[in-house]
Amino acid sequence: MIKEEVRIDKWLWAVRLFKTRTLAAEACKKGKITIDTVSVKPSRTIRVNDVIQIKKPPITYAFKVLAVTENRMGAKLVPSFMENVTSEEQYAILELSKISGFIDRDKGTGRPTKKDRRSLESFLDTDWTEE
Repeated sequence: MIKEEVRIDKWLWAVRLFKTRTLAAEACKKGKITIDTVSVKPSRTIRVNDVIQIKKPPITYAFKVLAVTENRMGAKLVPSFMENVTSEEQYAILELSKISGFIDRDKGTGRPTKKDRRSLESFLDTDWTEE
């Protein structure tokens, strides 16, 4: 069912940006969802051509509303309801954070031991300009 306006939490859930409507509502309450640089409440209604920004650190995604719906849809239908208008600068920040981020640990290995922590600290404290 296509309407002229719909609650933002329902739309975010319907276009699969959040796994549950509750998560979408919580993101609104925490100020992670904005329209025109203004934080919105979950009950805020959106219309076609609104641009929604979603803060998911380290970047802010932006999506343009092409159509509104409150019913969850299959992933193949999502492009007809929204357009990703996130700037290239934001994706560059994402790539940079992946490259220069924390040294990767294998998933499931648990927390670092004291020895791991000390070796990591000595690696990070090394002065690379003394060569």
